[in-house]
Amino acid sequence: MATCLLIPSPHAPKFRHSPTPKITCSSLTAQSQSAKRRLLSLISDQDRGLKTQKDPAKRASIVEAIDAMAVLGQDTVTTGGSLSATWRLLWTTEKEQLFIVENARLFGTQAGDVLQVIDIEKLTLNNVITFPPDGVFFVRSGIEVASPQRVNFRFTSAVLRGKNWEIPLPPFGQGWFESVYLDDELRVVKDIRGDYLVVDRAPYDWKE
Repeated sequence: MATCLLIPSPHAPKFRHSPTPKITCSSLTAQSQSAKRRLLSLISDQDRGLKTQKDPAKRASIVEAIDAMAVLGQDTVTTGGSLSATWRLLWTTEKEQLFIVENARLFGTQAGDVLQVIDIEKLTLNNVITFPPDGVFFVRSGIEVASPQRVNFRFTSAVLRGKNWEIPLPPFGQGWFESVYLDDELRVVKDIRGDYLVVDRAPYDWKE
């Protein structure tokens, strides 16, 4: 979303057919910046959603903030090239991901970054949970664009990998997700199961 201001050139003569004014655009409206700050503030201390599971009031506040972001993004296309990125989890309600994040310590490790790696040209998606320094669990998917904001996906394979070993796992499941808000930094997602996902653009690209 963008707002544009018409700024007359200071050197333009003040007569009827003056030169075209310079146009400058901001990347986000003040309203969307405010809504974005509120959402990020609400999730900042929620340990990627682990704490939210035990706090229904907090969850309701976060979902309300997500709905406000969805209103701001409702007329935008979020399934184009800007969707391609390595996205890093900030907060989610997805129980499977949170279970792995919470219980990684039982295997003598801890969860690192949780990622969603999307390539809209190759129509691929990897859901990734890292276990530093060498472990990773990832699920490969094929995707297709279904609408301006919806992407369908189908899991094709899964891999649990350590430093010197790898265990392939069978694929399972399919569904869709909608990126209801997307900008240069943040993406807000709802999916087929009614779960929510807030991710930012990781400062690196994850590769298998």
